[in-house]
Amino acid sequence: MTHLARLRALRRQAGATPSCGPPLPMDATTAIATPGACAPLCRPADAAKGKADGAAELQRRVASLRGLLGRREALRLPPGLDASSSRAPIGDRIPPGIEVAAGVHLIQCSYAPPPMPDAIHIAALRSLPQQRHARRHDPDGDQFVSGSRLLAIDTETTGLAGGTGTRAFMIGVADLDGDRLRVRQLLTTTMGGEAAMLRMFAAWLRPDHVLVSYNGRSYDRPLLSTRLRLARLQDPLAGMPHLDLLHVTRRAYRRVWQNCRLATAERELLGVVRDDDLPGSEAPAAWLGYLRGGSSHALHRVAAHNDQDLRSLMGLVAHFATFTGSPVHGK
Repeated sequence: MTHLARLRALRRQAGATPSCGPPLPMDATTAIATPGACAPLCRPADAAKGKADGAAELQRRVASLRGLLGRREALRLPPGLDASSSRAPIGDRIPPGIEVAAGVHLIQCSYAPPPMPDAIHIAALRSLPQQRHARRHDPDGDQFVSGSRLLAIDTETTGLAGGTGTRAFMIGVADLDGDRLRVRQLLTTTMGGEAAMLRMFAAWLRPDHVLVSYNGRSYDRPLLSTRLRLARLQDPLAGMPHLDLLHVTRRAYRRVWQNCRLATAERELLGVVRDDDLPGSEAPAAWLGYLRGGSSHALHRVAAHNDQDLRSLMGLVAHFATFTGSPVHGK
């Protein structure tokens, strides 16, 4: 009997069919240790079982990857939220204000103004070393400036690190509109709404405005200038006179108070005590949680916090302007 005939006989004994693959070479018969050596590779039932095991293994791996992704997303959620509670009902997803552009909401409020002087002696406030920059840019820096030129600005951002990775999701401004204090806020409700928000904010600025902020010289204005440049928009903030009340407060009260934060200044000088105020450190989590499908309740609190910041800025201007001897209305 030839080697080929012996190989075929062994295959028949093992239950293999002729379609069980190409014939082995003549010298391969020595590699067959037992009659059933090729059975696991050739039996139809075993082949089907192997396919089923492979599919089950693939499903197991996919499920494992999905679990890992779910745990990663849960770690990214703001404190107090988990993957199961991040999706809020539609009724709880309504952000503050009205939509004025795709992904941009406008909030407007009007208040009785603080007892602002008819004119503010900017030179007296800018006698501080930190305010010399503004004097170079304002032609009437040594004169009295009317309150209508003041524009308080405050932002709510995704973090305090700064740089191109930090963005402002809310920009608030306050000014005197006739006999009222007007507060306007722009809120982005999508990642793609930033450019439209920046264009609207830039349209509110006038060349004769005097910016008023609290640490805005070091944080808010540089951040907004960076975002404007990244959006390929003209930066109207460059060269505008800027009155940073943090430096004024520190000069006057750093040896008196424990700290010179805005909350301390407004409490000590204006008698403002906030109830149920959302700390500024929680604002990024509130916005990111909303983007991931969470409730808008925290965003309403962020807007209220920003609104109070702006009103306090204008109140502090009135306080310091009177303190430096600016003429008060009616006197």
